[in-house]
Amino acid sequence: MEQFERARLDSYFARIADVFAPAERPSSFLITHLLLERPSFVGAVGRTSNLRAVLPKPKSIDPGARRAVEKVTPCDSLSRELFEDGDTALDYIESRAPGESVVLLDVGGYFAPSLDTICDRFSGRILGVVEDTENGHKRYADRDKLPCPVVSVARSPLKDPEDFLVGQSVVFSAEALMRSRGDILHGRPALVIGFGKLGSSIARLLHAKGVQVTVHDVDPVRQTQALSQGFAVARDRDAALHGAGLVLCATGAVSLRGEDFSSLRNGAYVATVTSSEDELDLDALPGVYQRTPNGEHVTRYATTGHYFYLLNGGNAVNFLHGASVGPFIFLVQAEILAGIRMLTLSDLGHSMHEVDAADRKTIAATWLNYFNR
Repeated sequence: MEQFERARLDSYFARIADVFAPAERPSSFLITHLLLERPSFVGAVGRTSNLRAVLPKPKSIDPGARRAVEKVTPCDSLSRELFEDGDTALDYIESRAPGESVVLLDVGGYFAPSLDTICDRFSGRILGVVEDTENGHKRYADRDKLPCPVVSVARSPLKDPEDFLVGQSVVFSAEALMRSRGDILHGRPALVIGFGKLGSSIARLLHAKGVQVTVHDVDPVRQTQALSQGFAVARDRDAALHGAGLVLCATGAVSLRGEDFSSLRNGAYVATVTSSEDELDLDALPGVYQRTPNGEHVTRYATTGHYFYLLNGGNAVNFLHGASVGPFIFLVQAEILAGIRMLTLSDLGHSMHEVDAADRKTIAATWLNYFNR
């Protein structure tokens, strides 16, 4: 990023932070992909809240970005285990922000398993959660009862450009890894598991590249959407897996379990749009499969009579090439800042919430002023 581009980005976030600055700043914990451009967003979080710690997602950390953030804010190690156990999670929050009013900024529902314990026993007050992803949205929405408000930006219209471009970057990275081994997309039928915003973007781009695409989704509504857009919809997932030369998993939940991998056709490539722990049950893969590195970021799984290739260890394949979606991601990051203010201003019920449409328009207008020159 050039110096003038960094200055423009910092100016944009300074403006957004001014617009959505809460009257009383809460403390916050931020889970994020710590990519190259992310320090500007982290700085804005620090202007709208007392940022107690940044927890970078382990598979998406740019060393330069981490060094920049660590100059002003502690970066702690993130794992699912940290927040799986209520006592462990509570001890961590207490160590950083005892007795304070806290907002939890999440990417993927990390705080969900321990949220009841944290809300019930924390010495301060948990004002609520702001969640960024569809995967995380589902983790919170599927609970019978929430102990605090959750503001989700996962289904915001401001996220549509990001989701479309993420789909493009996933296809780009999958194709790049295949080409590194001498394989190409054409002539290789693809199966897209999950036809949400990301899955549908992936399916459309593959189709535009001349790839035969089949879709599988457990939601009948999405199945009809896929059919209306000209895609084949698999009624039998095992048969679809057996016929696919490329499988792209985009559900935000477990797409492939241990027994599913044996249904893959020989030489098939498997890629995901999120972390392996969310999308693939690799631990349940039969132990007879031997894992062998087969080129950079490609692992060959083989047993007698069967083999397939896993891209980027099952983690989001697009992060190999920066996962860049251009300045559109700054729309959603601004909405996260608006979510912080929502949790401090409003007496929100203990349920799922969205950012007000008027705030979204303000964000979009500000973004256009900076990035549509």
